[in-house]
Amino acid sequence: QVQLVESGGDLVQPGGSLRLSCAASGSILSMYAMGWYCQAPGKERELVAVLTSSGTTTYADSVKGRFTISRDNAKNTVYLQMNSLKPEDTAVYYCNADLRRSSWAPRRDYWGQGTQVTVSS
Repeated sequence: QVQLVESGGDLVQPGGSLRLSCAASGSILSMYAMGWYCQAPGKERELVAVLTSSGTTTYADSVKGRFTISRDNAKNTVYLQMNSLKPEDTAVYYCNADLRRSSWAPRRDYWGQGTQVTVSS
């Protein structure tokens, strides 16, 4: 099995910063991409940022210039540095990993349990 464990969510004031972490554990043959999605109350889950194994990054327009995704390949861990946080960033943030567990297993997405980020004064 593969597990994604997130940490770093918290209550922070507008303009503040947070760093989210997500560590993937278990049997992993190939990791194609890791990323972050968020879901606010009453809204659908949406992409925040993704980083592929080749180093390509994609960010939601709303976070460009404020958030930075990075990865420690040796640890199968992805980070999301969140700066200049706004109240509209408030959401549950989910880690995602696009990977293959073994040569006979299909490539698929795995999700973490989510970590709450609340931006409020």
